[in-house]
Amino acid sequence: MNIIVTGASRGIGFETALLLCQQGHHVIAVARNGMGLEKLQLAARSSNSDSRLMILSGDLTSEKDIQELVYHSKALNSRIDILINNAATIINKPFEKITLDELRKVYEINVFAVFRLTQALLPLMGGVDVSHIVNISSMGGVQGSTKFPGLSAYSSSKAAISVLSELLAEELSDRNIKVNCLALGAAQTEMLAQAFPGYKAPVSAGEIAQWITWFAVNGHHYFNGKILPVSLSTP
Repeated sequence: MNIIVTGASRGIGFETALLLCQQGHHVIAVARNGMGLEKLQLAARSSNSDSRLMILSGDLTSEKDIQELVYHSKALNSRIDILINNAATIINKPFEKITLDELRKVYEINVFAVFRLTQALLPLMGGVDVSHIVNISSMGGVQGSTKFPGLSAYSSSKAAISVLSELLAEELSDRNIKVNCLALGAAQTEMLAQAFPGYKAPVSAGEIAQWITWFAVNGHHYFNGKILPVSLSTP
């Protein structure tokens, strides 16, 4: 399968892209951190000398970088089977102290980039064979879940992604494109450490990546338009 993973330079995105490479899929790994992507490439080659991995360093808030990703996707593949929208940023700050620029940055990466990248890749998805869009959200973005001080910008942006997934599943159903959303709980990542300093998560980034990898490849057979909790704790 031809698979795009964003936010692939560290944490869950890194582990997910690596697992997909190990399984023999053709992976395009996207992130702003070029050094992290190079580490991913080395890890992929070490674990599978035949791995088919392309790394693209870019900023998904940039229209130019999005178009470059679309260009390379067209050049390498006739289609995209799976898009995993994993890239995200977080700010842990009291609500009344969050500036407009800080709020805008969170939404530009967590929401607007997902919206625009998905739009740009739609011509390469669906058709005769099904494509699967997997949006990575958070339990903090699920209505009725436990909420935490300082995460108003992050959690509200993830709530937007959750509802967007439901809407896209409906709107794209006649194009053979399935859309689901995984609302992740606590996994041991740099982002978790930023949100909850000192907290030890019950699962590792690699363990969560195993679930995401399976779901990305198989989940569309069972789900469409669903927001699925993947959580042992919050946090």
